[in-house]
Amino acid sequence: MSGGGAARFSTDAQDMTIAVVAGSWHQAVMEGLISSAVRTCKSAGADVEIMRVPGAFELPIVAQECARSGRYQAVVALGVIIRGGTPHFEYVASAATQGLTRVALDSAVPVGFGLLTCDNEQQALDRSGLPDSVEDKGAEAAEAALATAALLAELRNP
Repeated sequence: MSGGGAARFSTDAQDMTIAVVAGSWHQAVMEGLISSAVRTCKSAGADVEIMRVPGAFELPIVAQECARSGRYQAVVALGVIIRGGTPHFEYVASAATQGLTRVALDSAVPVGFGLLTCDNEQQALDRSGLPDSVEDKGAEAAEAALATAALLAELRNP
């Protein structure tokens, strides 16, 4: 597991509105990711709007629209892709990852990356932020988005 060295951030997000864009596959995992991302944003003082998309492949287009809208200081993208017996996993994971990276760079709006790419459902549950999980990738993605938005605001308004 990768969570042992995860950085923790505490950001004052009183004046921020954050878009949480979340896939719909693997409902239990998604509920954990969404709940922890929303809780993290709200505890930092941010307003949160949640948008659901069909799956991971659709995350970049909705994240892009949120970033372009000017309404959000950051986007948190949440989803899960579980490896199967076909190359589908690699194609979707690569496309979603590249798309979300492009959204952040093209829009200059931070995108918190909460897309789980796991070999099996147990790995996803272990990372989902549910009570029995060992990691909380929804919170980590939200913390990263908030911290990056705050840093960019400092850099833009010295």
